[in-house]
Amino acid sequence: MSRIKEFNLPDLGEGLTEGEILAWLVKVGDTIELNQPIVEVETAKAAVEIPAKWGGVVTRIFHEAGTVVEVGKPIIAIDTQPGSSEEPPAPASSPAPASAPAPSPAPASASSPAADEAEAGLIGGPAPGGRTAVLVGYGPRTTSATRRPRIGTPVASTTATTPTPPPAAAEVRPAAPVGPAQETVAPVVRTGPVLAKPPVRKLARDLGVDLTTVNGTGPLGSVTRDDVHLAVSSPAREPAPTAASPATAVFDASREQRIPIKGVRKLTAENMVASAFTAPHVTEFLTVDVTRSMKALEKLRKRPEFEGARISPLLLVAKAVLLAVKRHPMVNSSWSGATGEIVVKDYVNLGIAAATERGLIVPNVKDAGRLTLRELAEALNELVRTAKSGKTPPADMSGGTLSITNVGVFGIDTGTPILPPGESAILAFGAIRPTPWVHKGKIRIREVTTLGLSFDHRIIDGELGSRFLRDIGAFLEDPEATLLSWT
Repeated sequence: MSRIKEFNLPDLGEGLTEGEILAWLVKVGDTIELNQPIVEVETAKAAVEIPAKWGGVVTRIFHEAGTVVEVGKPIIAIDTQPGSSEEPPAPASSPAPASAPAPSPAPASASSPAADEAEAGLIGGPAPGGRTAVLVGYGPRTTSATRRPRIGTPVASTTATTPTPPPAAAEVRPAAPVGPAQETVAPVVRTGPVLAKPPVRKLARDLGVDLTTVNGTGPLGSVTRDDVHLAVSSPAREPAPTAASPATAVFDASREQRIPIKGVRKLTAENMVASAFTAPHVTEFLTVDVTRSMKALEKLRKRPEFEGARISPLLLVAKAVLLAVKRHPMVNSSWSGATGEIVVKDYVNLGIAAATERGLIVPNVKDAGRLTLRELAEALNELVRTAKSGKTPPADMSGGTLSITNVGVFGIDTGTPILPPGESAILAFGAIRPTPWVHKGKIRIREVTTLGLSFDHRIIDGELGSRFLRDIGAFLEDPEATLLSWT
């Protein structure tokens, strides 16, 4: 059995068929351990780190960052027996066995005997299709230059005056001295993945730069931000000069940006379309004086049991929703067209909509109704923190029963949110603003917010939706009194 094992992209759950490689956490030649994270992959659900299935030495990376790979396709090869006494077979093209007399002296740049040639599939060795397995910064050197090209220097000056055959797969020719008139570099020809950090890749996408055409000057030949900017400013990318006349506006692809629809954004779009045209939405609004809620938060922050906890108005909104569900269980349900039933849940997996760099996601706090107020605060903070970091696991994205979207953090008063698929209600929590308000018969400046509740009219009629929203508002108007009367 071969010691080189290929690791396929695993099924990350819930019928996902593909994933985009965001970043490699290892490189060819690295020694890795069992279960060590090796790659970050974005699926239609979230971004996850995948651990190694075996320990050993990385011998090949099949796809560079930014590639969409189908589940079950190989993504990395690992030598599980590094340092084994087993020697790779000599290439079939070897002109003589290892025991044959040594050939006549060769130039200093000639390759070593066949027994020393790299194994097929390894860096520097032959790869399928007659290519040479090379990763940036590794393997045979194809040019003698070590510096970036000077702007305006002809590439043709790199051509040698005396043609020489290309080196063998495992050869590494020493760089010859280059005079001032020859300090150029040949066009980039990559046969392996491009090394670049995620921010650099994003910069390249934003500027329309193909990383495979950029000379990398960073560690191990990685592409840096300066390399990307240099590629943008190179003469080959500059527009042709025009006559000194008033510019004529153009409306074509040169002034457009195309963003691939994939990953989280693609799934979100599909779900929103399915929800909007499946569940008949109704939205109601309620403006609430939350001055007492804000005072209650200040009291909570001073209590010893909440020391070190991050307390926000979202905590009281979540608590209000959970208590209102106990009074109106039908709100926490789903419509099953396949069985012709309404499924009422005795548990609340409370979803919190979170805006991330990869799009909108709605992870949920499992069984939120069973948590204490301190536990709920910690769960909400951890959920949002994980979502912002892009590390939300697929399990946290599924099974939601009821959701909250906090549009107030963007300064928005309220909205008409679309239901997450399979849920019957979602609450929009708007910005809290100092507002003139009639309080005890007089106009006062009070802390006021507006709530918007969207619900599935197949399950929740106007009366039920109105009572549910009214109870949420009543809690937020006076949370301390409501807790005493409801519990």
